[in-house]
Amino acid sequence: MIDATIDSIEVSVYTVPTDGPEADGTLNWDSTTMVLVTATSGDTRGIGWTYGPKACATMITDKLAGIVVGRDAMDVGGCFDAMVKAVRNAGRPGAVGYAISAVDVALWDLKARLLDLPLHHLLGAVREKVPIYGSGGFITYDEAQLGEQLTRWAVEQRIPRVKIKIGQSWGTDPARDLDRMRQARSVIGEATELFVDANGGYSRKQAIRVMTAAADYDVRWLEEPVSSDDLEGLREIRDAVSPDVTAGEYGYDLYYFRRMCAAGSIDCLQADVSRCGGISEWLRVAAVAASFGLEISGHCGPHLHAHAAAAIPNLRHLEWFHDHVRIESMFFEGTLDPTGGTITPDSHAPGNGLTLRSLDVAGYQIG
Repeated sequence: MIDATIDSIEVSVYTVPTDGPEADGTLNWDSTTMVLVTATSGDTRGIGWTYGPKACATMITDKLAGIVVGRDAMDVGGCFDAMVKAVRNAGRPGAVGYAISAVDVALWDLKARLLDLPLHHLLGAVREKVPIYGSGGFITYDEAQLGEQLTRWAVEQRIPRVKIKIGQSWGTDPARDLDRMRQARSVIGEATELFVDANGGYSRKQAIRVMTAAADYDVRWLEEPVSSDDLEGLREIRDAVSPDVTAGEYGYDLYYFRRMCAAGSIDCLQADVSRCGGISEWLRVAAVAASFGLEISGHCGPHLHAHAAAAIPNLRHLEWFHDHVRIESMFFEGTLDPTGGTITPDSHAPGNGLTLRSLDVAGYQIG
């Protein structure tokens, strides 16, 4: 029996500029902010993070840290439950949910390190290798940039599935969307699966028309063709198109995911460890999906998801998202290799197997 108390919760905030202009169909950005949590028990430290506004750090220091400090480090479930109950009036969706997620991930990492176990072994691994798909293909990329990125994934790294953004300017330029799908298929060949993500930029019938026009490009995955809140619209599109329709990245609790599954709106459920409540809730979300006969896909932050994904039977894949892969590789030693289309969590290193490069990333710290 390990007798360990959570001694402290520390938070740091970093903003990292993108390596070029980036946009999807409905939003553009030039930097990404990471809120990093360190949970300490004695000489052992666990790390977790989320990608969200600096306000997440304020929520952690002002509210959540005081709830978990002093608790048994083995009782991660109890810490999660206490945090969720404590934010009733603040509201769980949005930055509050991001903050809970970051703390929860840090506590799971801390527990695994205290037990000297790889995190996926603590969670109960069902697989050694976790399938991933290359993700980026931003609207801002010209033909050369898109071709270079797709070639790196499909040819150099042999990732058998890749995703690009469509829904240009809220769906106002479907001709360019179709041209970019044509280019993607030309670059990756017939053997690699093509995924597309409209980020809610289309109307219902427009999404159906675009996918009908794209039939020759054999698109396999259509993400958020309309808003993820439009469950009827997702169902209408799902019934009319060939690609699997998916959504769920903005979910914050089990009721959200249950409604989406029960509506028959999706072929695969997405969920994001950095938003939905961390590993504790992500595992439960996977169980909800399984109860409807659905698989789950991890949204972005691949090193946040890797160990949890290895521990669920109904996983489809994780998103190897360009921005987050770049940041996680800059910030941590021990990041994973996607060559061949899978990543393999370290079975010898305790916790998530990552070590923060404190000196290397100090210049990006803003709080």
